[in-house]
Order: sequence, then C-alpha cells, then structure tokens
Amino acid sequence: MKLRTASHWVFDMDGTLTLAVHDFEAIKRSLDIPQADDILHHLAALPEDVAAAKYAWLLEHERELALSAEPAPGAIELVHTLHERGCQLGILTRNAYDLALVTLQAIGLGDCFANADILGRDEAPPKPHPGGLLHLAARWQVAPGELVMVGDYRFDLECARAAGAYSVLVNLPDNPWPELADHFAVDCAALRQVI
Repeated sequence: MKLRTASHWVFDMDGTLTLAVHDFEAIKRSLDIPQADDILHHLAALPEDVAAAKYAWLLEHERELALSAEPAPGAIELVHTLHERGCQLGILTRNAYDLALVTLQAIGLGDCFANADILGRDEAPPKPHPGGLLHLAARWQVAPGELVMVGDYRFDLECARAAGAYSVLVNLPDNPWPELADHFAVDCAALRQVI
C-alpha cells in the first residue's frame, strides 16, 4: 500500500494522537489486577457486581486523563492534512466512547471525526480483536486491506494484521514489533512527511 494515496485511516487514540499518560501498572494495582493480565479482559471475566465497581473507578480515572489530554507531536497536523484531503477518518480505542469524544475535543480534533466513526470498548471488541476495523471497513464500503491502522502498541498492530489492514506504528523511538508493523514512524510528524 502507498500511504500517500491511502484514503481510509483509523487511529488509536491514547498514546497515538495524544501523549501517553496512562500508567497501566498503577491502574492494575488500584484495581487489584495481576500485572500480567490485560485490564479489559480481566474485568470482563469478573462477576458483574465486582466488575461494575471497578469499571466505574476506571471510567472516572480515564475521565481525568481525557480532560487534560495533550496532542502527540505532529498528530494535529497529520489528522488535519488527511481531513483536508477528504480521507475517511476513524478512531478505534480501548477507552470509552464518551471519553474518546472528550479527548478529541481536548486536543482540538473533535471536528475531524464523525461520531459514528469513533469506536470505543463498548462499540467494538477491544483490540487486538479485529472487529472494530472490520466494522469501519463495512461502514465505509471498502475492503479491510484499504484501511490504514495507526497505533503505538502491539494490540493496534495485531488488530490490523487480523483484519487484513495496513499497520503503522508511531510514537516509539524504535520498532519493537517489526513482524507486525508494515510501516514505522517515530511520531505523527514523521508519518506526515511520508504522506
């Protein structure tokens, strides 16, 4: 795929379009989740009443982070460039939908994404499951191979691989997952230079 001509882009949010501020180890300690476990999968396996209390704590913690979110280097310029080209733009996040809206407003990108193209953890199975990407491909009436998934973690790349989408890793000093990333850029500014 030529990134310069790609017209269907899906972004992870936290750590991709924003500066990474989530301290997942501290969150796991606060919620009494083993460090080796995935937070969302762990909560989903708990009894409903126990999970509800922990989800409520997580949502409030994430709301505080969303309200103070700052854009990652080059993220605003990259999204504006793609938006001005008329590209389809989506968000696929493991965060909650409402908090995705808050975060996008906080970093000045709220007008670049249609609400129906923003998928949180309740609108699609959490990454690395490919369901969210497949949903957007169907909604946009394109083959999954026409999607570019941009993220900062292996779950984003695994999601893209499982869906048959093109994967781009950003916001790391190097690429720890070369077998999963179709393209690597140190940040969104560097990715914008490529397109």
